[in-house]
Amino acid sequence: MVIETIRYNGWEHCIRLSDGKAEVVATTDVGPRIIRLGAVGGPNLLFEAADQAGLTGGDEWRCYGGHRLWHAPEAKPRTYAGDNGPVAFELLADGVRLTQAIEPATGIGKQMELHWLAGRQGLEVIHRLTNHNLWTVPLAPWAITQMAPGGVAIMPQEPYAPHPDVRRPGDDPAVPGSFLPARSLALWGFTRLDDPRWSFLEKFILVRQDPAIAAPLKFGASNKVGWLAYGKGGDLLVKRFGWQEGARYPDLGCNAEIWTDPSLLEVETLGPMVDLEPGRTVEHRETWEFYRGVELPRDGARLEAALAPVAG
Repeated sequence: MVIETIRYNGWEHCIRLSDGKAEVVATTDVGPRIIRLGAVGGPNLLFEAADQAGLTGGDEWRCYGGHRLWHAPEAKPRTYAGDNGPVAFELLADGVRLTQAIEPATGIGKQMELHWLAGRQGLEVIHRLTNHNLWTVPLAPWAITQMAPGGVAIMPQEPYAPHPDVRRPGDDPAVPGSFLPARSLALWGFTRLDDPRWSFLEKFILVRQDPAIAAPLKFGASNKVGWLAYGKGGDLLVKRFGWQEGARYPDLGCNAEIWTDPSLLEVETLGPMVDLEPGRTVEHRETWEFYRGVELPRDGARLEAALAPVAG
């Protein structure tokens, strides 16, 4: 494994992690940000804002692209604190720790820690929020990964459970029926159910990024299956994360959300809401797995077969 400092896309000081096949690049001139994920010599599966490449300084929030850490629930200006300054970094045996200066307006400190997964092309990404105020702050860690345009996001449906009294032909008699709901689904006010970018299959919800559609789309869910994915051109990112039963999640109970507009698509995960006391830190963990050569057919059965080796 290689850990090195490189110049990338106008930023002079970036950290590159690679096993010779796949690579990840994180910025240190701004951030904390993961700005690249892809095969060595291949395209970036993450979105990059071309007009902001190499920019530093200033107080305004910039998109930049890549993967970032926010705190929910979303509100302006609190959530949109800029990450335009340099971050402290510490090289680790298997990755890097990136620590941002305390946000002046919120008193929250952000840290992102990356650990390369030995024997697997991917990362463990640990997100930390620390409260440096003299008062308690209610928040939830919110990990947002901006994906390159032209691909499709996949959210798994909860496992099928038949109605106890009305079973379909082919239902497994060993699977118990249930009268109870399986998950919550949150729709933002600007999201249309007839939007052509998304489709509901028996085992998946798909969202296609389309540069030709101007309106944004966003939805979230209580995702107890524990993964989200995004694929483009045979490259696939699977993000794995947890669900805490009985915890209070933001956005009507969401621990997983998908946003898209004409420029990009975001696959987002959230930790539970906490009342973060002064001096305390909350963590949120994701596991990233990067695969190549995974084509994503739209037919439900063929899609399930394509994802079976990687999605679990």
